[in-house]
This record gives sequence, C-alpha cells and structure tokens, in this order.
Amino acid sequence: MDSQLVIAPKVADVPAHPLPFKGKLLSGDAAELPPAVAMSLSDTAPVTFTYREELTHDDYHVPLAISALDPANLIGAPLGDIGVTAFASLSISAGDTILGDYTAKEHVSKSYNMYSHPTHKEVDDAARDAVRQRIDQKLYKDEARLAQAAASAGKSPTASVGQ
Repeated sequence: MDSQLVIAPKVADVPAHPLPFKGKLLSGDAAELPPAVAMSLSDTAPVTFTYREELTHDDYHVPLAISALDPANLIGAPLGDIGVTAFASLSISAGDTILGDYTAKEHVSKSYNMYSHPTHKEVDDAARDAVRQRIDQKLYKDEARLAQAAASAGKSPTASVGQ
C-alpha cells in the first residue's frame, strides 16, 4: 500500500509562461522562484522582484507502544504523517511604487507505513512546487493589470509623485 502526496487545496495545472515584462531579482534565490518570475528575469529591467519562502513542518507519529501492538501495521496501516506548509510572498516594484504584492500558502502531507517512508525533502519539494504554482496563478490572473502598471512605470518615472 503506497500512500499519495496530498495537496490541499487542489492546485490547478497552469502552463508556465513568462510575464509580459522583465524584472530584476532584488531579494530571493534565482533557483527557487515561481516559474513565471524565473522566466521573466533581466538584470537591466527597471521593475524588481522580491521573493521569500518559508516552510513549517507538522509531522505526526503513532506512538511506538500503540503501533507495536497493532496487527494492521503488517498490512500497511499508516504509522504517521509528514506534513509541510509552504508560505511564499512576492512583491513587484518599480522604484518606490509597488505594482503588486502576492502571498500564498499550501500544505502537503504524506502518510507512511512499515513499507514506505517518504523523505522530508520529497514532501518539502512538493510543498515548494505547490506554493510557487499558486503564486504563478495569482500573477496570471493579474497579468494585464501588471503589464499596464509596468509599462506606465517605465514611461513616467514621476507618475507616483503627488499621489
């Protein structure tokens, strides 16, 4: 009996594509970005990206005294659960003007038994992938507004003065 990774809520598959503008990574690791942001990087762009991720773990283990006496464990009953919650935040700016702020939180868990035991890295990676995909979804929903804001920020550096 092999348990499946559980991602809640369900993250819809959206084909990754670059944003309609380029941006420079101000803060964050270029190897650990949502795909849309990673595909839109440029060292010379006036728009900047700031990205951060946090992981929290919430493992559960059946006490050994209980699991040792339970014959269901011989047929693959769960002995515990590895859970990871990923939180991500992305800020997109042009100078002092914030074009967009996005946050996402995703939880991934995987049960284990006597015969299969997922690694923490496997569950961590699944949580990171899920939260990055959620950020991408939010970016794609806001893509037209972001493109317009980035274009006007590039044309008029004094646009935010007096507001």
